[in-house]
Amino acid sequence: MTTLSSRLDATLDTARAADRVVGGVVLVSVDGELAYSRAFGMRDREAGASMQRDAVFRLASVTKTFVTVGAMRLVEEGVVGLDEPTSLWLTRFHPLLADGTEPDMTLRHLLAHTSGLGYGFAQKPGHPYHALGISDGLDASVPSMHDNLDRLAKAPLHFAPGERWEYGLGLDVAGHLLEASAGVPLAEILRHAVFEPLGMHDAGFLAKDPSRLAAAYAASASSPVLMSDPFSLDNGDGTSTVFSPGRALDPHVYPSGGSGMVATADEVMRLLEALRLHGEGILSPESVREMMSLQVGPEAEAGGAGWGFGLGGAVLADPVAAGVPHSEGTYMWGGAYGHHWFVDPSAGITCVIMTNTAHPGAESPTHRAIVEAVYR
Repeated sequence: MTTLSSRLDATLDTARAADRVVGGVVLVSVDGELAYSRAFGMRDREAGASMQRDAVFRLASVTKTFVTVGAMRLVEEGVVGLDEPTSLWLTRFHPLLADGTEPDMTLRHLLAHTSGLGYGFAQKPGHPYHALGISDGLDASVPSMHDNLDRLAKAPLHFAPGERWEYGLGLDVAGHLLEASAGVPLAEILRHAVFEPLGMHDAGFLAKDPSRLAAAYAASASSPVLMSDPFSLDNGDGTSTVFSPGRALDPHVYPSGGSGMVATADEVMRLLEALRLHGEGILSPESVREMMSLQVGPEAEAGGAGWGFGLGGAVLADPVAAGVPHSEGTYMWGGAYGHHWFVDPSAGITCVIMTNTAHPGAESPTHRAIVEAVYR
């Protein structure tokens, strides 16, 4: 019988041999014990620097779970309400429907991606998001959050809040709402809610030690290519995602609540393990249940067939429809720079897959093979 370590080592070796991923860190915890850890490949291929476990990664949408925890902490403290109108705090942000009416929008809508906001990277050329120059938070085209929200408010909402699910800029708006309600920067909110309680030293919106920051690569037909800044990655459906890797080193760009953080794989694991343990050290069990319960049903297909969405991550409603080995109730998401994570409370498994190659760690045979190897 093969062991977990031998199965995962073989999976990662296959990914490297196929030149799908330049490098990464994989951590697997079972019932609170670290069952597997490996740094593999190169942190910086051009510099000849091997990947190390303490490498700092650009998180992309892994940021969303950190910011959601920060939001839930402020809800617990009575600073803001999940179902209060966002207009109470965002006095400059008044998005409209296509008919010109202003609907009610709440923090819950923003965290659950039911706000009516979308992402520019999912829109074809000519969409208002592109015409208005709205940033997705991965690029550095708009330095000010106020400026980006002003632009976003001029684009019609895709639907009335609460009507359906669409992945979008809700967490960026939520981050600014948290700042407005608490009266302090988003980084300070997260320091209070997450970083200090969980002993995180690298997590934040700027890389404190650039020498450990993983270089950013993009998958291509042959070998992954080093990202320029900016870098446009063809999504294969007439849309494209624009990255600015330098954002992680630029103190003048606004902190994107949806995609702007950096952290190590171990720090992501600490956050997810705290959630698996019902919020131990950071949130109440009631807040964690809210995050990890279905806000939107599996009809959303938020993580593919069978997946609905909670707050800050997708929730597995139907393992058979999804065709995955996870237990019902598994909480999962990833990041466009090449990441994937999941928490399976029933099985006691938490897994963090951080790579430096977009998009393979987030949506690829590599992460699917890792998941299969964990459960086999």
